[in-house]
Amino acid sequence: MIKAVLIINNHGLPRLQKYFSPLPPSHTPPTLTRHIFNSIASRPDSFCNYLNLHIEDWGDVKLIYRHYATLYFVFAVDSQESDLGILDLIQVFVESLDKCFCNVCELDLIFHSDKVHYVLDEIVSGGMVLETNISMVLESVREQGKLGKSSLRMGEGKQNDVYRR
Repeated sequence: MIKAVLIINNHGLPRLQKYFSPLPPSHTPPTLTRHIFNSIASRPDSFCNYLNLHIEDWGDVKLIYRHYATLYFVFAVDSQESDLGILDLIQVFVESLDKCFCNVCELDLIFHSDKVHYVLDEIVSGGMVLETNISMVLESVREQGKLGKSSLRMGEGKQNDVYRR
C-alpha cells in the first residue's frame, strides 16, 4: 500500500503532501517531510532510487523516489509494493503533469495545486493505484476542467440575475 506521496524541492520545501495512512503520533507533516528529505537528499545521484527507512509508529517504509530537475517525487510504500512498479507509477505521474502543464515546473505545482491533486487522485486513491494509462488520466482532467468552467458560467448567470433584480 502507498502510505504517502510527496513532492519536495531541492531546498526541502514540500510542494505536495498526500498521506494515505494516518501519520505516526510522534511526527507532524513538517517533521516527517524533513526526515524523508534529509534521508534522500544526502544520497548521491549514482545510488539507486530505493531507500528502506524505519519511521516510529509507521514501521519499515520503503522510499521510492525520482529526482527531476529541482523536484524530488517520493512515494512512501510498505514492503508489499513492487519497487519497479512504483518507479513506473512516478513516471506516469510526472508525464501526466508534464502534459497537463506543457513541461511542468515548480511554479505550476505552487499555483495550480488543485489540478496537481486532481491528477494524483486520478492515479492513486486511498493508497491504491487506480489508473496508469496517461491518456485516461488526462481525459479525466479535461472533463473536470469542462465541469469547472460550466459551473462557473452557471454561477455567473445566477449572480447576474440577482444583481438585475
